[in-house]
Amino acid sequence: MPLDAPKLNSLGFAKPPSETRVVVAMSGGVDSSVVAAQLASEGYDVVGVTLQLYDHGAALAKKGACCAGIDIHDARRVAEDMGFPHYVLDYENIFRDAVIDEFADSYLGGATPVPCIRCNERVKFKDLLETARDLDADCMATGHYIQRKMGAAGPELHSAADAARDQSYFLFSTTPEQLAYLRFPLGHLSSKAETRALAARHGLVVADKPDSQDICFVPDGNYAAVIEKLRPGAAEPGEIVHADGRVLGRHEGVIHYTIGQRRGLGIGGLSEPLYVVKLDVEAKRVVVGPKEMLSTRTIPVREINWLGDARFTSREEWPVSVKVRSTRPPREAVIRPISDTEAEVELLSPEEGVSPGQACVFYETEGSRILGGGWIWRGH
Repeated sequence: MPLDAPKLNSLGFAKPPSETRVVVAMSGGVDSSVVAAQLASEGYDVVGVTLQLYDHGAALAKKGACCAGIDIHDARRVAEDMGFPHYVLDYENIFRDAVIDEFADSYLGGATPVPCIRCNERVKFKDLLETARDLDADCMATGHYIQRKMGAAGPELHSAADAARDQSYFLFSTTPEQLAYLRFPLGHLSSKAETRALAARHGLVVADKPDSQDICFVPDGNYAAVIEKLRPGAAEPGEIVHADGRVLGRHEGVIHYTIGQRRGLGIGGLSEPLYVVKLDVEAKRVVVGPKEMLSTRTIPVREINWLGDARFTSREEWPVSVKVRSTRPPREAVIRPISDTEAEVELLSPEEGVSPGQACVFYETEGSRILGGGWIWRGH
């Protein structure tokens, strides 16, 4: 950088913080509250925005969920205490159309969806990001634990410094254009304790607030109850069948099962442990089998968002590490592109319970960079 070049502020702009407007997506939790408070304390022109994503009087809402009524109140309190404006936007219809309806239909189709990814992709980083631009903001900041670093070809997405908090699995579909506008001020922190210490330092009312659990519109993790509410009559009974063809019992609806499930199958008296290996929605059948039937090395992936510097189809193979579930460590693999948005992923060692509807996220084999990802779209 030339000696006379203007100094960049902490958000990467060559102007004082007071002249830099940043919209902070505030969920009402401690993470996004700390981001807003810290930026406000540094002198940035902060605007807090909270999304109302569903009817807070409805049975779908639950205490402790992201974006529930109490969270809107908490976000407003933080904004008042720190002295910056705060807006609540009604995104119920957008959220239902873009996230909840697909979640229900995907589940009814025998998949195991990840609605948090779709929410980031279709609501927070699309409509909310456009709102931030409409407010003449220079950038939008969130409380996600992920890092944005400048590389030779522009902004890159990297895993959080704290592997236990890393949210890269849920953000793989962030596009280069979105990444140019987004900021993630917490990604470099080494622990959640640091975040809470910052909250206490700023005197935030949410400093000791528990983290939200489960999917925001799924009370107590009971997916089937939500699906039945959204799609009445969707749970039709059928047979539980062994992979060898034996009928082992009956079930009350395929929506009550997921690939890899072992407990609560409703079949007893068997000498071997059995797992759900396939959900045949058309035949209303839950197919079970031994654990080894869950192992697979080949994963078809589509709707790929590629974040590498070179074009995805410029090579026949990409050696990478991949995650097929948010809770699992990356596994070494090879991606073989079929088109710009479709590929076959081959794992170097088998993985169990690979399920349609889950994401397959690509990472550098050496280093922390996220190279993109896509959606697993059929069984093995």
